[in-house]
Amino acid sequence: MNDALYEHIVLRKSTAKDNLIRIAIIAALALLLVVGFGLFGATALIIVVVLAILVYNFVFSRLNIEYEYTLLNHEIDVDIIYSRQKRKRQLSFDLRQAEIIAPKGSPRLNSYKPEKIYDFTSKDPDKKAFAVMMSLDQKNVCILIEPNRGMIDHIRPWMGSKFHMD
Repeated sequence: MNDALYEHIVLRKSTAKDNLIRIAIIAALALLLVVGFGLFGATALIIVVVLAILVYNFVFSRLNIEYEYTLLNHEIDVDIIYSRQKRKRQLSFDLRQAEIIAPKGSPRLNSYKPEKIYDFTSKDPDKKAFAVMMSLDQKNVCILIEPNRGMIDHIRPWMGSKFHMD
């Protein structure tokens, strides 16, 4: 078999929104502890500890995100990994259906008007993200990915003139 398999993991940076959510939740728990301690005594401490454990498991774990790209021949599967434990399939698409693949912000993308944008990047401005423009579920979409050199080397021969590095 001549299957080409390539996997790449991209760690998403914490955004200002993520940090704001963390600070707001911690402040709310501290306020609940202070107010509750005056009203309920030591019972408030138990309630706040239980709430803190629930918040840590269900909210904070959703803020620590990695994206895994799995390239098998022409198919790319994008999975999201929460806190390096829980995996969820986000999107699968065939690269041969792409109209163009170019760096994010490239003038070559100006004529494309996507109806939906899927952002699977680290949100790091120093890293080079690529936009994959294609029709998916009868909508024009833009899929933002952040491939490394090895993944680009796998994609380039298949895409020909649809793939641009500038």
